[in-house]
Amino acid sequence: MADDQQTPPTRRPTPVRRDEVVRETAKRDPSLAAARYRLERDIPVEQRRAPTADELRSIAKTALDRAIDAGEFDNSPLAGKPLPGLSSTHDPDWWIKAKIEREGLSGVAPPALSLRTENEQLDGLLDTMGTEASVRATIADFNARIVEARRQLTGGPPVVTPLREPDAEVRRWQERRSRRRAEAAAASEAVAAAPRPSWRERRRAARRAREQ
Repeated sequence: MADDQQTPPTRRPTPVRRDEVVRETAKRDPSLAAARYRLERDIPVEQRRAPTADELRSIAKTALDRAIDAGEFDNSPLAGKPLPGLSSTHDPDWWIKAKIEREGLSGVAPPALSLRTENEQLDGLLDTMGTEASVRATIADFNARIVEARRQLTGGPPVVTPLREPDAEVRRWQERRSRRRAEAAAASEAVAAAPRPSWRERRRAARRAREQ
């Protein structure tokens, strides 16, 4: 007769205590450990407890104010600039862009990201071209790579970059070129209409330049 096999008892998970979680978090975050020390150093041992969220925020604000007063943020590369990643719109590729920028990577972006970036810069590239044929060839190559990227099921974010309509892009390119030419002509006319300084004014200007 086969031996009776007893089913091993099910192990119940050990309950996690709040103070243990706070203590382990403090081990990983020295700033939290320092905050707890400042908060509890004057409290009797029997009355000590885990700090509340409001207390931690107060401690963090005090530490931040002291650091600002000490000038620890004076040479920060983001001084006077908005914090990155806090835009009002959500970018699903934010983590890819951040990694590429942080590590200085090149040539490794997925097609969804590289095509989106190229789409944002395409008008500037077209404006450097002098013929309609060059514009049409660039648009055709751009559209072909979008179609190819949509066909490849290699994972990663979806390709949402829209195709460019060649005739519409040629018309927009011509409008931008005409506008640039008109602005350049207006600037040249303004320079030509400006009164030329007399020889005395030129001599005084040259003297001041030498004295400086």
